[in-house]
Amino acid sequence: MSAKLRVGILGATGMVGQRFISILENHPWFEVVTVAASPRSAGKRYEEAVEGRWKMDTPIPEKVKDLVLYNVNEVEKVAATVDFVFSAVDMTKDEIRAIEEAYAKTETPVVSNNSAHRWTPDVPMVVPELNPEHYEVIKYQKQRLGTTNGFIAVKPNCSIQSYTPALFALKDFEPKEVVVSTYQAISGAGKTFKDWPEMEGNIIPYIGGEEEKSEQEPLRIWGKVEDGVIKKCENGPKITSQCIRVPVLNGHTATVFVNFGKKPSKEEMIERWVSFEGEPQRLNLPNAPKHFIQYLEDDNRPQVALDVDFENGMGVSLGRLREDSIFDYKFVGLSHNTLRGAAGGAVLSAEYLYAKEYIKAKQN
Repeated sequence: MSAKLRVGILGATGMVGQRFISILENHPWFEVVTVAASPRSAGKRYEEAVEGRWKMDTPIPEKVKDLVLYNVNEVEKVAATVDFVFSAVDMTKDEIRAIEEAYAKTETPVVSNNSAHRWTPDVPMVVPELNPEHYEVIKYQKQRLGTTNGFIAVKPNCSIQSYTPALFALKDFEPKEVVVSTYQAISGAGKTFKDWPEMEGNIIPYIGGEEEKSEQEPLRIWGKVEDGVIKKCENGPKITSQCIRVPVLNGHTATVFVNFGKKPSKEEMIERWVSFEGEPQRLNLPNAPKHFIQYLEDDNRPQVALDVDFENGMGVSLGRLREDSIFDYKFVGLSHNTLRGAAGGAVLSAEYLYAKEYIKAKQN
């Protein structure tokens, strides 16, 4: 791997776009060379466009400050400057589907944080540690799009990262029924407390669309590539969920109750969790956590304040595993929603796609 790949960020001024820029500041393989956003931001210097609304803890990277924003709708113009793009555009789902396909058809791979293509049958929705084999569907997607190198790959909803890896690591024990409640940080809505002061000391018991995602997306991750499409797992666990917005900046917590077809011991569950690894660990990808899942023995863990940054925000923290009076077991999970759950997960996906030569430098 020689020269860095040229990266574009679509939707670069929003919170997830900012997180992409922050993560990629010193990336060994990728360099942000192009930023694109809505027509109202186009033509502005990046620093000017996000003045007063930069939401990261670290400053805007010097190399990005003076980049002039492109109009994200000028697809050919943007695509000519990059090898691939990350998509975090704020549009309707129909508009997102159309614009991401338009970029792919310019032979520009699209790694998307958006939900619009998560159920497109030939678009892989992947957590790289769990189901990287779903990237095999890309060859069929290219046939549909009429491309040689262009394609779309997506990552799943941020909230499912706090419990789906835990269930996936226990697949051999046949999880059958799952009740999960997620307690979701305000950054999942693209907000800080400065933007959303009414969330201080408040809980909102509804987040539009989240419960459907929480119940269905894990079953697509469990699915298989058949006949050129991804078929969701029909005999996977039945999941029911509640999703609640809580006054936390970063970090989605989940409480999970589960019944198994083959009930394991508590010791077997913990051993499966802490020893679990996937292709990102074996490939030593730059943003792969060395330890994907940690188990914390203290009764008062995991906590957002103490554990959300485990493995630079790319690991999953579990705790409070115990037998239940109705279900076999219950436990608590925590993941960083804008790192593992959003931009960081997409960057890890792009690293895997690059390592496996799905993403390559364009021949100019």
